Formats: sequence, C-alpha cells, structure tokens
Amino acid sequence: MSDQSEVCEVVITAPDAEWLAEFTRRLVADRLSAAGHEIASIRSLYWWRGKLYDKQEARVALHTRASLVTAITERTRREHPYEVPCVVALPIVDGNPDYLSWILGETVAPELSPLSPESPSTA
Repeated sequence: MSDQSEVCEVVITAPDAEWLAEFTRRLVADRLSAAGHEIASIRSLYWWRGKLYDKQEARVALHTRASLVTAITERTRREHPYEVPCVVALPIVDGNPDYLSWILGETVAPELSPLSPESPSTA
C-alpha cells in the first residue's frame, strides 16, 4: 500500500445522531472514509453569534486519507444542517500497520473519487 502517514481521523459533529449516521454511511459507501465511529450523544459548549450554547450533539470519527479531507469537508458543508459545521482532521501518528493499510485499501484515491473532475463517472 502507499504511505501510511496519509491516514488521518476526521471529526464531524451534528445536532442529530440519526442524520449523522446516515451521512457517515454515505461517506463510507462512496469510499471517502473506510470507517466511521459514532458517539450518539456528546455535550457541546460553544459560542455562536454572541451567545453561549450548551447542547447535546453527536460526533463521528472517520478514518480516511488526508488527501480526501477536502472532499469530505466540501460534502459536509453542502449537506450539513449547520451553517458552519465542525469538520476537523487530526493526524494518526502511529497504529496497527495492518489497520492503517486497511484504511488506505478501503478508501478511494482522490483522482478516482466521484467528486474528482478526473473521475471516470463524471466524464
């Protein structure tokens, strides 16, 4: 497989666990992520437009390629119910080499992504 330093974890939060699970399912089905690990209920505290919020949200950790973060972010911005959704990518600095290779094997290279202009499905 290619360089395992290419793997990362992308965290996305959302107001609804069911919406987030379905969104995650689509990302995995489209090979933008090898896996998504959802926590259905987290407590989020944040400022939004001058007001402090204390809300229940859902959180998913996606295991993917760093080169797919832009496509995941763009898709999230289009489909997410929030005006400014949380999408952050964290490096995976080490791990089970077999698992890291699996992530690379189960995700599509960016040039083959359905969102890529070079993709055969968009030609």
